[in-house]
Amino acid sequence: MPSARDVLTPDALAMLQTVVSAGSFAGAARAMDMVPSALSYRVRQIEDALDVLLFDRSARQARLTEAGAELLREAPRLLSDLDAVANRVKRVATGWEPLFTIAIDSVIARDPMLDLVGAFYALEPPTRLKLRDETLLGTIEALARGEADLAVGSVLDASSLGFTAPGIRTRPLGELRFVYAVAPHHPLARLPQPLSDATLRSHRAVAAADSSRAGPTMNVNLIGGQDVLTVPTMQAKLAAQLHGLGSGFLPEPLARPYIEAGHLVELQTERALPVGQMHLAWRVRTAARPGRALEWWLAQFEHEGTRRALLEQHRGR
Repeated sequence: MPSARDVLTPDALAMLQTVVSAGSFAGAARAMDMVPSALSYRVRQIEDALDVLLFDRSARQARLTEAGAELLREAPRLLSDLDAVANRVKRVATGWEPLFTIAIDSVIARDPMLDLVGAFYALEPPTRLKLRDETLLGTIEALARGEADLAVGSVLDASSLGFTAPGIRTRPLGELRFVYAVAPHHPLARLPQPLSDATLRSHRAVAAADSSRAGPTMNVNLIGGQDVLTVPTMQAKLAAQLHGLGSGFLPEPLARPYIEAGHLVELQTERALPVGQMHLAWRVRTAARPGRALEWWLAQFEHEGTRRALLEQHRGR
């Protein structure tokens, strides 16, 4: 016996729609230039495969049962989905990637990134986008392990970290300065400055966890022996420090609006303020030109204004 997949074809759905619009099997048969018995047989095949009755045959008119009405309600969507898939396949054949995944370090400003996503969608590409939140080495790990096509953030050399990553290319995105900040009610805010490492060690730090899952991980700007509250992202680190749960370095553009509003206090430390080198990284395909989605995204990062926005234009600025 044919299965539901065998009988629910575009032609079969169009046939059922014709029966409904004609109001009878006989009228539909005439419209489709078929003999009524052949049409009835095809409808019965669909009903047998689905194990339901689609039409109430007790009246002269072809009236849909509840099951039949539900199938016909879904028919336009199913047919539209098939058309959309066909169009997508045709456009992918022109060089667009079916799926393009971007791993984004949590220090990167999200609003400018989402503006780029909107500009990408304005092209009406067939490519589906997937954005991944990562932190520190997790960003490059996602690319090195084939889980992302583009990495944006504190990307380091993959081979030196033990990742097998042939064909990865990098490009500088810019420098990101950090400041040491605490909530106004934090004990460190009342101490003389600059703060020594010994002073910082006696107070809890907040750290954004490295999202690397299988490779090495990084701890940045922590002091040995210091109590640490570990959170998943830089945005969560900011929130924890705003609540007075700990202290630590924050990206200056992310912290500045809160410092100016009095929700954070910038402190001076004896240790030098860190400066992060941000990069882009992507994989070069062997003996093939880059996909059109990758080409488009790399072209956006050629603009200095875009690079600066990704490092500086956090919400609230």
